[in-house]
Order: sequence, then structure tokens, then C-alpha cells
Amino acid sequence: MTAWVDRILKEFPVDLARLWIVADPDDVLLDEQVLSGLREHGFEVLPFEDSIAFRAEYEERYRAAWDRGEPGPSRALILHLRGMNVADLPWDYLRQARKLSLSLAELFPRLSYTVVRQLGSEMLPALFEAHARHAHQSLGEAATKEFVLTHIFRISPHLITRSEDFWRELLRLHYREAALPPVLAQHVEQVVGGHNAFKGIPIADLFAHKSLTLRVVQEAWFRYLTKLGVTGTRTGEPTPPDYVAKLDLPFDHHDVRVIVDSMFLDGTLHPLVVQGVPATLPEWAKAGVVQDPASMRNLVFEGIKSLKAEVPTIESPHRDWTHFSRRLGEVISRFHRLDAARAESIKDAMRDLAISADDRLREWVGKHYADLPSLPAAKGPIMVHHVPRYLAMRRGNGEKKIALVVFDGLAVDQWILIRETVVSRSQRLMFDESACFAWLPTLTSVSRQALFSGLRPREFADSIESTSQEPAQWTRFWQDHGLRANEVLYRRSIKRTDDLPALEAALTHPAVKVAGLVVDTVDEIIHGAVLGKRGIAAQIASWCESGFVDRLFSMLLDNGFHVYLTADHGNVEAVGIGRPNEGVASELRGERVRIYRSEALIAETAAANPKTFRLDVAGLPASFMPLFAGGRGAFVPKETQVVVHGGVSVEELIVPFVKVSYAN
Repeated sequence: MTAWVDRILKEFPVDLARLWIVADPDDVLLDEQVLSGLREHGFEVLPFEDSIAFRAEYEERYRAAWDRGEPGPSRALILHLRGMNVADLPWDYLRQARKLSLSLAELFPRLSYTVVRQLGSEMLPALFEAHARHAHQSLGEAATKEFVLTHIFRISPHLITRSEDFWRELLRLHYREAALPPVLAQHVEQVVGGHNAFKGIPIADLFAHKSLTLRVVQEAWFRYLTKLGVTGTRTGEPTPPDYVAKLDLPFDHHDVRVIVDSMFLDGTLHPLVVQGVPATLPEWAKAGVVQDPASMRNLVFEGIKSLKAEVPTIESPHRDWTHFSRRLGEVISRFHRLDAARAESIKDAMRDLAISADDRLREWVGKHYADLPSLPAAKGPIMVHHVPRYLAMRRGNGEKKIALVVFDGLAVDQWILIRETVVSRSQRLMFDESACFAWLPTLTSVSRQALFSGLRPREFADSIESTSQEPAQWTRFWQDHGLRANEVLYRRSIKRTDDLPALEAALTHPAVKVAGLVVDTVDEIIHGAVLGKRGIAAQIASWCESGFVDRLFSMLLDNGFHVYLTADHGNVEAVGIGRPNEGVASELRGERVRIYRSEALIAETAAANPKTFRLDVAGLPASFMPLFAGGRGAFVPKETQVVVHGGVSVEELIVPFVKVSYAN
């Protein structure tokens, strides 16, 4: 437990009250370490976003049990209010509850509140310790920025005076998935931009956006090889258009090349396919070239070994898992593009990596998954049901027309394949990539409904086995956020270029402000797959070559929409363990999960089928009980090879979340 978490928890003495009201305008409580600590102390946190929904949850699940003398779901409940207007809450809550306020201004009294409130919650534990040790007097806005850069990001912009300093700090930052918040990126530009060596460089954009940095580095790498007499064919990255700044990097400097080498291994950067490697090419630079198919096989194998040593642990924050899922996706995508013989030679290593990651994830989910639904979505969705709320915030920040494109069943590795194919066809498109968690069980009727409704599954219990309510749920969410029904569009079963003219006719209606689109093609390919994910990759590549995806993105962007892409769940290769022996059939049968409505029946089935496991998923209806196939098993005839979803694996549970745009 960190000093930061201890400081928050000391505000909540155990057994002092059952109902608490916390005014928390800065989302101090909505940090996964804080939520985990509160849960261990017997507290549950429930955001007060809708008075009717909160009252139903509180009265039915907590107060009724407490009035009967039962413990209920937790010993105490915290009503979390994003603001300070406690007086606006219902009178009976105010009468019963113990009231408390938390604010970053109180917790960091010697730092500028204006700066601290713009930082991500993941930075606060380290900042709290640095504040206690090093902030000996009150600091103004500029000094606070310097303080945060020094103690949290280990960057001192005043020491960045040479090219190697600049690129070392920039690459180190993005390799750790630690892009600077805009307020700090702009400060770095103000300080560093005064040096002649950095004139004309978009410093703030590079420090704030990984995707732009990678494009610049990729282009610089190919030009660096050209100067060394190495030419060839690009993999996954076309020749960039003029908008990418043609900046030279000091690749020969040790501090820079060490990071670049790692980026090639894990798929962050793409190598150049060459016919021959000159003897003068430095040994370290060979990670960035592929001389023949064997070289690509070796690159994938090295990437597997590197990732195997970096699988997150049970104590890792959720961002470590989303970061890992994207690196794993890059390696899997490369693996599926190898020829059959070379893929076979490293198949066991690839499988061992995936299984070890899944085992760790299952442990992590058991301890931390329940905290994810309550985490704030201001800087990006953590779970798929956060997506509508995040998009509503983007509208509030000026993105008046928004399109959400949901690729049903798309795993991260398959998104990477789509991205690389699309970029090769349309060089104007740019992708700011992140990832978020699907809902467990990773079934379409559960996770996609959560995605379009903005609700936890418990809040749509009556329709949890069907997706028929999605259009109404999507419309209702946006009506609650100030739009009229005719300003909200929902379309599904979008599959091919033939579907685009009718879609564009609907999108160009002047009233439409928000569009929710379901692209079903990947899910259809998966359900018809007979050659595993390798065969699926080939079919997806062929589909992308039809031009559907880049035409869809361009159509949306050309019509003024800000475009976001995600998926409801991914998919995984699994092996049949047989169908459970059960006297009464389960309510909902999936290949990776079975759903039961009776505690007695699920307990009996679990006991009779040792290759299964139960998981108590907070946020599901009480009578919706999942039984999962263990490992990479599936409830199909024994030894049958299938590609499925519904379970707990990195490839099923963590999905892409991407902002699609045109580069400036």
C-alpha cells in the first residue's frame, strides 16, 4: 500500500458509518489502488451519476439487506459525487450519511492546483511522495510543471540542449506509454523550443502523441538506412506524405539506439525488407532490417522472448495490461504473417507466451476487475461502457459530430493487421491507439450492450441475453446528454463497400450529430473459421484490400465526424474440453462460458467439470452466473480446434480503442 492510498484510507474509519457521501470533484477516490484499498476495508464505491439508478441500486442491494440485519454486498457504501454540491442530494441520504470532501488542492497544498488537476490519476501516488519529500515551499504554476517533470517523468527540459538529449527523452517516454499531458508538453516546448537546434520541430505534439512520434521516427529510420546504402521494401508503413516532418535522429548514439532496438523487437517500429545487408551495417541496426523470411521469423521470436519477461503481475495497474495487450497484438500479428513452416517452428513459444499471460490476467482479474467500472473516463475509457461517457465529454470539448465504429469481435492483433493494410492504402489516415477492457463474460449480448448503453450489465438485466435493445439504449444515452432522437443514428450489419452509399445517405442528414455503427464482417469471419486465427488474418487482409475500411473512415471524416473505433470483445484460439454434463441445460450456452440462473446448478456443474472455473463479476445481475472454460479450453467436443470468445484471456478481454483522423 502506498503513502497516497494510506492518506485517502485514513479518512474512512471502519464501522463509523454504513452510508458515506464524498464530494470529490477531482476523482481522487476513483483510482484503482484507492478503490482496491477501500474494497479490502469493506467499502464499496458507487458513482452518483443518475439519482434514479443510484436509488434503485442502494435500496435493493444495500439498504434492504442492512435493514434485515444482513451484511449485504459490503459493510459500507460510498456515494461518490463528482462535484461539491452535496446539498443537491436527496434529503434522506444527507440525513443518514457521513459526509466528507476530498480535493487535490487539499492533498497537494504546495503545488499549483491548476497543473495537478490536469495530471492522470496514475501519477498521483508518486507525486504525493515527491510532494512530501521535496516540496518545501509553495510553488507557482511554472515551478509546479518543472517539479512534476523532474520527479514523475524524470525529464528536465532545461537540460535538453542536444539532439541526442531530445530524442532519448522522447523515445524513452513513449516506450513506457507515458506521453506527457498537454499542459506539460507545452511547457517543454516553451523551454526547449528556444534552442536553434529544435526550430521547426513540433515539440509539444511529439511529447503528447505517440502516433506522431512513431511516424517521424519510422521515416527517419528509412532515410538513415538509405544513407548507409541499404534500400528495400517497407513493412507495415508506406512512404509518408509531406506532412511528416523530415527530421534526422541520432541513431548512432547509444542512448537512442537501445530504445529503437527494443521498439523493433516488440513491433512498435517496422523493419525494412532488404535484399542484402552491407558488411558496414552496424550490428545493432540489424534489428531494423529483414533480409529474408528467416530474419522476420527471428524478429518475431526475439519479440516473444522479450514479452515473456515483461508479463504484468497481479499487482500491476490496469494500464500495464492494456500496454502489454498492444505489444502482444503486434507480435501475434507478425506471427500470423509468417509462412507456415517458420510459424510452426516458433508456435510453441508463441503459445507459451499467450498462456502465461492469460494465467496472470486471470489472477489479476480476480483481484482488480471489480474496480475498473468505477474508474474515471476523462482521459480515455477504461472499460467499454465508459465509451459513450467519454464521447459525450469529447462533444463537450468541441467535437460536435462523433461517429463510433464498433468492429464486432475484433481482437487487438486483428486491428493491427487492419491498421497496416489501411495505412498502406490511405497515407492521410492517422491512428491514436489505446485499449480498454470488455465486460466479462466477453459475450456480444453482454459487452456490446454495455458499450452502446453506457451501463453496467446489471442495469440492463432484462435484455442481457439479446442485442435487440441496442438502438434504443444508444439513443437514450444521448437524449440524456441533451440530443434529440433524430440527431442520433444507429446502424448495424455494415459489412462491405456496397453498404456504404446507403450509410452515407443517412449520415449526411443535417440533423445527425452522433452515429453508432456496427461492422459485422470480422465476427462473421470468426464464426466461419476453419483454419484458426492464421486463416482469419488472411481473410481480414483480403477484406481490407476491397477498400471498405479506408473508404468508411474517409467517408465519416469527410462528412465532419470525429471518428472513434473499438470492439465489444476479441477472440482466441481454443481447444475443446467437452460439453459439461448437466441435468438441466444452462440458460445461455457459449463456447467459452456457460450462464446459469441457479446457484445449485452452477455449483453442481462446476464440481463435475474440473476444467472450469467460476468468477464473481461485479456489475452482472445477481442471477446471471458465468461458468468459464479453464485455460484455453472451449465447451465443444474434445480436441476440436476453434476460434471463440466469452472467456478470460488477453485476446478476448482487452480490445482496441482508437481515434481515427486525417493528419494535418
